[in-house]
Amino acid sequence: MSSTETAASTVITNIATLVTNDPSLGDGSPLGLVRDAAVVIEGDRVVWTGESSKAPATDNRVDAGGRAVLPGFVDSHSHLVFAGDRTEEFNARMSGRAYSAGGIRTTVAATRAASDGELEAGLVRYLAEALRQGTTTFETKSGYGLTVADEARALAIAARHTDEVTYLGAHIVPPDYAEDPAAYVELVTGEMLEACAPHARWIDVFCEKGAFDGDQARAILTAGRARGLTPRIHANQLSYGPGVQLAVELDAASADHCTHLTDADVDALASGRTVATLLPGAEFSTRAAWPDARRLLDAGVTVALSTDCNPGSSFTSSVPFCIALAVRDMGMTPDEAVWSATAGGAAALRRDDVGRLAPGARADLLVLDAPSHVHLAYRPGVPLVSQVWRRGVREV
Repeated sequence: MSSTETAASTVITNIATLVTNDPSLGDGSPLGLVRDAAVVIEGDRVVWTGESSKAPATDNRVDAGGRAVLPGFVDSHSHLVFAGDRTEEFNARMSGRAYSAGGIRTTVAATRAASDGELEAGLVRYLAEALRQGTTTFETKSGYGLTVADEARALAIAARHTDEVTYLGAHIVPPDYAEDPAAYVELVTGEMLEACAPHARWIDVFCEKGAFDGDQARAILTAGRARGLTPRIHANQLSYGPGVQLAVELDAASADHCTHLTDADVDALASGRTVATLLPGAEFSTRAAWPDARRLLDAGVTVALSTDCNPGSSFTSSVPFCIALAVRDMGMTPDEAVWSATAGGAAALRRDDVGRLAPGARADLLVLDAPSHVHLAYRPGVPLVSQVWRRGVREV
């Protein structure tokens, strides 16, 4: 296209309820709801939103048929580069039986044994699955290779499909370093980091009993930051610990899980810009205690809602499912859950071009086969996403 040509414009009109996530629009709420609305797209951007009767003339017109339109979901926490599954582990857990296989180590072994083509095919499959359910932006991590070569290839594969790539060499201490975890931390902050940093935007660490303690996590995240990667952290999932405080201290983009929090942890999150990313699929799949989203929201913490899609503890790619769980079991209102799965996820990725539908935003949106976003929680398990647009193009 030459500089004198303009992109074709498209209006999506006859929208019953439009979620803009811009409180200066519509009803002035955090969702910026506009009734009987329209959205105008030029190229890959939103250029106008408002009441349908006031929409400008465009080249093309799409009738939403009285459905709701939302920003595409922003899934800011997933683990999608892996091989194998952990069906037997899940079945045993849900059946109340003891299970002695290796958990994450099982996936590490399968991932190391898989070819690049097998790993990429799996990633593409899960991304397509997520897209059909409305996810238009996603983050994904390494963490199932735990060698220099395997971590680097996982990130290189992921980087072909998203800009939001996270180096998670510090997922667990692998069996080959079980007797010398300090040497593994040295590897993660040295040779492995050098090999992985060119493919990643973020660095993450599982700060938890049985994984990495606070001092190790600080060393890992600090090394990553020195190499140009921005910290995020698995924090306070299984027990109380230093993860949340460390996240705020290091200005991490997000502290993820946040299940076991002290009042000081909540105050710390409220005082900084670190987002609390809640992952209810993990609690659902492990029968663990739910994070208290209400406590965080009432304290003024920015909350994101994501899937944590991984083969061990949350094998779901469905953000709508997580929205329903958050409303039913975590004290969130339908409005809060939808905001957290869109604008909240964008905040956890420090993005302002996604997670909203206002002029200048990327034209990533979904159309629900329902008149309101509330139906995502009201009709759990029902495949309500009928259209998905990404960068101004309808993909579903």
